[in-house]
Amino acid sequence: GVEAQFTQEGAEEAVPEFSPLTAQEMAGNTNELRRVRVPAHRFTPLRNDWALLTQPLVEHLQLQVRMNTRNRCVELKASEFTPDASALQKGADFVQAYMMGFEVQDAVALLRREDLFIDSFQVTDVKMLRGDHLSRAIGRIAGQEGKTRFAIENATRTRIVLADQHIHILGCFANIKLARDAICSLILGSPPGKVYNHMRNVASRMNERY
Repeated sequence: GVEAQFTQEGAEEAVPEFSPLTAQEMAGNTNELRRVRVPAHRFTPLRNDWALLTQPLVEHLQLQVRMNTRNRCVELKASEFTPDASALQKGADFVQAYMMGFEVQDAVALLRREDLFIDSFQVTDVKMLRGDHLSRAIGRIAGQEGKTRFAIENATRTRIVLADQHIHILGCFANIKLARDAICSLILGSPPGKVYNHMRNVASRMNERY
């Protein structure tokens, strides 16, 4: 019994302790690189917001970031200090969200929360419209001075970017669906007043839930 006890204690002492692998070690000690293309219309805003954009990438995710002016893309690389293997993908998603037109303070939510996504579609995916009909549909989504878009954003707790025919929605899965349904109704010709009423009901339901 005494020998068995010593053997057991020896076995417990012999259990090795390994420190967690860094992101670089998990990638086989190779520096993975991600490139995010910069569209022409986002080049000037990127120059103005560069310090804001790189701060969470460098300080929070411990990534290396640089602007490749020749290829017009932002390059992200994991370093030996990067603690999380998913940091590179998170960083690329964050920069991609900024390139779509989201503000830095909205896009940075993708780094802080795991349940946020971006859904993108075109007006013509919902209904084939051309010329003035297409312009009017985009106008209905935006509303006067962006009023309709803000109403949908506030009611569904999402962020919406209108980039010509492209629509990008940032939020959690259920909220994206609510916002997308409202936008699709507007594209299909629903009057904004009807959508406003529906948004008010949605907002009151969500406030009760939270």
